[in-house]
Amino acid sequence: MKIAQVSPLYESVPPKLYGGTERIVSYLTEELVAQGHDVTLFASGDSVTSANLVSVSEKSLRLDRRAIDPLSHHVRMLEMIWQRADEFDIIHYHVDYLHFPFSRRIATPHVTTLHGQLGIPGLGALYEEFSEIPVISISNAQRAPLPHANWQATIYHGMPRDLLRLNPRAQDGTAPYVAFVGRISPEKQADHAIRIARAAGITLRIAAKIDNADKEYYAEVVEPLIHADGVEFVGEIDDRQKQDFIGNARAILFPINWNEPFGIVMIEAFACGTPVIAYRCGSVPEVMIDGVTGFVVDGPEQAVEALRAIDRIDRAGVRRVFDNRYTADRMTADYLDIYRRLAGNRSLAHAEVA
Repeated sequence: MKIAQVSPLYESVPPKLYGGTERIVSYLTEELVAQGHDVTLFASGDSVTSANLVSVSEKSLRLDRRAIDPLSHHVRMLEMIWQRADEFDIIHYHVDYLHFPFSRRIATPHVTTLHGQLGIPGLGALYEEFSEIPVISISNAQRAPLPHANWQATIYHGMPRDLLRLNPRAQDGTAPYVAFVGRISPEKQADHAIRIARAAGITLRIAAKIDNADKEYYAEVVEPLIHADGVEFVGEIDDRQKQDFIGNARAILFPINWNEPFGIVMIEAFACGTPVIAYRCGSVPEVMIDGVTGFVVDGPEQAVEALRAIDRIDRAGVRRVFDNRYTADRMTADYLDIYRRLAGNRSLAHAEVA
């Protein structure tokens, strides 16, 4: 098939450091190319891909101090896509609803994966207006605020099988720390992770980015706790560092208090065989298998008890869950089913012309 992948421009594909949506776009794009599909990736110019890269901005917008207005870059990208729309069997958008008014006016089949939370005022009216636009959820929980959207499927994220490896050495309880990975923000509750680890008497290592919007939360709530014994803040880490950082951890703490649409860090942990202790919010009960991949808990007290019992979890069993449910090849097969259904005979027509 001739497939266009349309990525946000905030991070490169894949991201150099923190980044969720663009990381999944990369995994999907590379697997599609590996399977022989003709893929064009619309993304930032510092992206690295085996697909045909259409560079929209010189580099990812978050790392470009000159990028004052990110919307202007995205609008230009959409124009670039529509000028070439007839070349593709399907256009797969990862940029929320930005393209909706224009996509309803072109003939090329399209689908949009929604990567963010949907319980935002105003979205209900927008999705009622664009009720014909086909969309994909990344968890069933994500759908709850918009039950009447034109849902095509729920497709869980997946990662390359060999990106991270099982580390069975932490199974014996000698792993010296637990870890928090992701973003410092009120909804991620790094302060809860600190208190949980401290109550259990184990060191916590934090690998996370701090957005400008969250600097006040970090300064007022998290930073005073970091300066105490037993907490180490290491900042953002890249994919190469995750193998040791996550793989050597006794557990990952995921004490969120919001409707997390998916939570990539959970499956990164599964790939390493590292169990997760997560609050029962959003997609957590779907992604986790309680008692197998770790523990789903209802607050800090239960999290402390779960951490004390974490060595009962079989790390090889955690990895098996990853292999069965959260690989890039499984994710890609699910997307191809949707592409073929929406594209109909368009791909066959392209093949005959070629």
